[in-house]
Amino acid sequence: MTLLLLSAAISSAPINIEQMVAPSDLENVKVVQLASNQDASQFLIFIKKSVPLHLHKEHSEMVYIVDGEGRMQLGDKSFTIKKGDFVKIDENTPHGVTVTSQQPLKVLSTQTPEYFGKDKHLVSEHE
Repeated sequence: MTLLLLSAAISSAPINIEQMVAPSDLENVKVVQLASNQDASQFLIFIKKSVPLHLHKEHSEMVYIVDGEGRMQLGDKSFTIKKGDFVKIDENTPHGVTVTSQQPLKVLSTQTPEYFGKDKHLVSEHE
C-alpha cells in the first residue's frame, strides 16, 4: 500500500466521513489524509481486499471501523471487525486485515506521532 497524501480538508472545518465514498475504480487500498500535525495524523482508509501483515516500529495506531466487515490479525489473535468497532494497535505489533463484506472496509485511522508513510514494515506470517 502506498500512502497517498490527499487532503480532504486539512483545517479545523468539519469533515463528514459518512459522505466520503470509495472510488469506483478501487483496486485494493485508498488512503485519504484528513489532518496531521507533529502529534498525530488522521486518515480515512478504504480497503477492498486486504492489507498484508505489517507493523510500525515507531507509531501506534487507533482504528475505528466506519463501514464494512473484515477479519483482523493483531499480534497472535484473529477476530472479526465490523462497523462501530475500535481497535488500538501498539507499536511493534503485527497487524493486517482481510475484507469479508461486499463493500470495502472504511476505516478511520489515527497514527501517533505524525505519520509520513515510512514506518510500515511487512511481516512474514511464518515469523
